[in-house]
Amino acid sequence: MLSLKLPQLLRVHQVPRVFWEDGIMSGYRRPTSSALDCVLSSFQMTNETVNIWTHFLPTWFPELESPGLSKVLRTAAFAYPFLFDNLPLFYRLGLCWGRGHNCGQEMLSTSHGYHLFCALLTGFLFASHLPERLAPGRFDYIGHSHQLFHICAVLGTHFQLEAVLADMGSRRAWLATQEPPLDLVGTVATLSLAVAGNLLIIAAFTASLLRAPGTCPLLQDGQPEAGTQAKQQ
Repeated sequence: MLSLKLPQLLRVHQVPRVFWEDGIMSGYRRPTSSALDCVLSSFQMTNETVNIWTHFLPTWFPELESPGLSKVLRTAAFAYPFLFDNLPLFYRLGLCWGRGHNCGQEMLSTSHGYHLFCALLTGFLFASHLPERLAPGRFDYIGHSHQLFHICAVLGTHFQLEAVLADMGSRRAWLATQEPPLDLVGTVATLSLAVAGNLLIIAAFTASLLRAPGTCPLLQDGQPEAGTQAKQQ
């Protein structure tokens, strides 16, 4: 293992345009990296290392066939759980609206407020590409919007779970009278369904990736405009 050589990193003009990120000038991994190179790059400082370790999910599969669709799917992956998980909160706030100041304080805990703030900040960072757009090349490895976006998402999830636990604690007696508690069999069955669903999604994208032709233009480094970009650099 000590003799393994870390993969070479590329500058922006050395990778296909579809992989360019606004304001990120260096630290790119080769799109045609082998499986071993991908694993090794997880322990190498690239412009994606922080993203990998703060959000280790296989989100790169759709990128090969439809970059636009991939971005939509990644956005929906955060937006849908946020809206779905917060429907009860929005409903409670709707019932509380206009009933006085104390009502709002009862419905929204501090954790709810932190969670909503992190969610808004996550969306802003994802759409604005700040701060790297203000200083291209300065935030290639540490501090660019994708890293901050992941960190805010993780913090938002933490505060959301804290808010859920607080809600469960304050409503435990009422919940116990409405529904019987979930037993071990029900818990294992629910967990198994979630794992099976995730494995099916990964298998579907993996099969699509394996069917992609070796001459896929998105994986080709030698694009006509690369030479022009190199001269401009």
